[in-house]
Amino acid sequence: MRVDLGNALDTVASPGIPRDALDRLDERVADAHERIETGRENHEHGYESLNLPQTTDADEIRTAVESFADAETVLTVGIGGSALGAATLAHGLESDVDAYFLDNVDPEHVSSLLDSISLSDTAVNVVSRSGTTAETLANFLAVRDAMESDGVDWTEQTFVTTGEEGNLRNLAERHDLPALDVPDGVPGRFSVLSTVGLACAAIQGHDIDAVLSGAQAEANRLSGSLFDSPAYAYGTACYALDERGAGINAMMPYAESLETFAEWYAQLWAESLGKDGLGQTPVRALGATDQHSQLQLYRAGPRDKMVTFVRPTEREDCAIPETDLPGLEYLGGQNLGTLLDAEFEATEASLAESSQPSVRLEIDRVDEYGLGELLYCLEASCVLAGELYNVETFIQPAVEWGKRAARGLLGGGDFDEADSVADKSTLVIE
Repeated sequence: MRVDLGNALDTVASPGIPRDALDRLDERVADAHERIETGRENHEHGYESLNLPQTTDADEIRTAVESFADAETVLTVGIGGSALGAATLAHGLESDVDAYFLDNVDPEHVSSLLDSISLSDTAVNVVSRSGTTAETLANFLAVRDAMESDGVDWTEQTFVTTGEEGNLRNLAERHDLPALDVPDGVPGRFSVLSTVGLACAAIQGHDIDAVLSGAQAEANRLSGSLFDSPAYAYGTACYALDERGAGINAMMPYAESLETFAEWYAQLWAESLGKDGLGQTPVRALGATDQHSQLQLYRAGPRDKMVTFVRPTEREDCAIPETDLPGLEYLGGQNLGTLLDAEFEATEASLAESSQPSVRLEIDRVDEYGLGELLYCLEASCVLAGELYNVETFIQPAVEWGKRAARGLLGGGDFDEADSVADKSTLVIE
């Protein structure tokens, strides 16, 4: 895992980070690292997330899902951190087992998906720490009903990932369903390297030990200096650029398989750091696609953004056939990978030429080990940035407000937040 901060320095970019400012920030990084290590050693809530490469039991996960070895499809029912990590791995890695995710309650999408897959060949994983998440439980009830309508015994094809108590735990005990424990002290958005994110990968036949090994390699590089740790270097750069006006961070991977990774990052960054009027706004982009849609803004719009490039340096390639089409002869005999690399380098240089800051993150390959490195690096970067911002990284009070309001509207209790909905101001033009 490599992080290049060169195009984030003030010699290139505006806003940019003076080199001596990084040296000064390194003293704060040392203090933050000490706090992080204390939290890890004491297994404190949130900090425990960074211990997952060591504490996750891969054998336990494989044992729990071994009865689904013949599944042709795996359907994860969860929302937010209960789905995005698993989806990042599923979409980043190739498998003969299809993976789908019900992480929204759009009725047309849910109905369409359930109609399109063979439920008799599908393993269903229901993921909710509390066992009471409204969207997850509602979608699961729809899945269960669809299975029953198709004559499928849902109890033979369902397992749960949940906390020690709650509706899902009770359901698992009542119907003798396989159950995995959600790890203590790990917020959902930090749970990809646990039972939450790895069960789907195990069913798909991926090497979850390699995912954890990649993550552990990055954990071993955490140190008291940003100059020795890619994770801390990236977290520090994001914080420093935000402090200088780059309040928007566009995550732009140059690999189609990492598109869902950008979604995972957006939740991690927004939910963890967006507090007390602080935090960068994450934006999702995809190279080279969004060179033709978003790059105009990033290069020539307001100077309030940084771009994070993520790319693998090795990949399978595809040849471009020779052509006699006028003006396109130069493409013949090249490879798509060569073209994508040229697109990446041109975009990076384009931003630098216009003094827009960017940071480059590189892994060797989009494989289990590389994804483990990347996911852990971003989690540790986020925790480090939270220390520098001095925010409570591992809570999400604004999210909980909306949950209470929605539950009150549905008759699930008496919540003051629901009353606020009736106070909406209107200015309707028809």
